[in-house]
Amino acid sequence: MTEFSNDIYTEPSGIDMDTLANLGPLRPMVGIWEGQRGLDIKPKADGPRKQAYVERIELQPIDPVTNGPQLFYGLRYVLIINKPDNIKTYHEQVGYWLWEPATNTVIQTLAIPRGQIAMASGTAAPDAKSFELVAQREKNDYGICSNPFLEFGFKTTEYRIKVSINDDGTWGYEEDTVMLIRGKESEPFHHVDRNLLHKVAEPTPNPLARKA
Repeated sequence: MTEFSNDIYTEPSGIDMDTLANLGPLRPMVGIWEGQRGLDIKPKADGPRKQAYVERIELQPIDPVTNGPQLFYGLRYVLIINKPDNIKTYHEQVGYWLWEPATNTVIQTLAIPRGQIAMASGTAAPDAKSFELVAQREKNDYGICSNPFLEFGFKTTEYRIKVSINDDGTWGYEEDTVMLIRGKESEPFHHVDRNLLHKVAEPTPNPLARKA
């Protein structure tokens, strides 16, 4: 268990406002990215089904964030996924990637418009080329929360994401969302998503700071 100081109000002094210089292993992920060869393995009534997808994700730096003495640097993101040659959104997701330098902790928060949220965490060296984050439903901190229908039909018990940073400037991920599907609870289903992302544009800073 992490030991915290009883002083829960005093913020760190001398905070560096240069988020890009303080993102640790998240630094290579900054910017706007596209992936053309995503693979989704999803549950259907007749069994697992594979679905190809294309993806666009924007990861924009935010200003430093404090919870009293706790300090985060991070990225705000929005992710849009489509089936090839289909304009209708297949999956949408928003949230934050956060880096806590004091503890070498990486956090991903996510919210999807199916009525579900999660927060996953893991540790990594500041220059790590790969790292893994996990959220579990029974945890009170890094956990999972779903609407009543998803709890009834597709109960998510664990979310796991592995990120790999590549030497050619790309990065990729593999997600494993473990679900207990109604009527098949004895056989946990692994809903897997993976993709390789290529940068298409650089990030933009805080728009109000640009006007200063």
